[in-house]
Amino acid sequence: MIPALATILLFQLAGEVASRALALPLPGPVLGMVALVAAFLTFPRLAAAVQPTAQGLLAHLSLLFVPAGVGVVAHLGVLTREGPALALALVVSTIAAIAVGALAFVAVAHLTGVRADD
Repeated sequence: MIPALATILLFQLAGEVASRALALPLPGPVLGMVALVAAFLTFPRLAAAVQPTAQGLLAHLSLLFVPAGVGVVAHLGVLTREGPALALALVVSTIAAIAVGALAFVAVAHLTGVRADD
């Protein structure tokens, strides 16, 4: 289990180092995951060695959300007090985003000469 976990973390670290060193717009863990998948395709025995540990991590992934839940419960008073304003801000910003997206679509369609009946 330790070697498999170390393999996963080393690929994540390598991705993070490459992403930062090359100033890539891609997050390091994503780059590391792509490299890990490539390594799995190249070395199937590596995939077989890491699979039980990876499945164990995925089975308990919900535990990583516990800190967020604790934060919500710890600040329940603030959420109760500020809840209506937060809800209003979410609704208004969602409507605004949809409206701006629709207006941008119409503007691009107008600029490119595409008509509604095309």
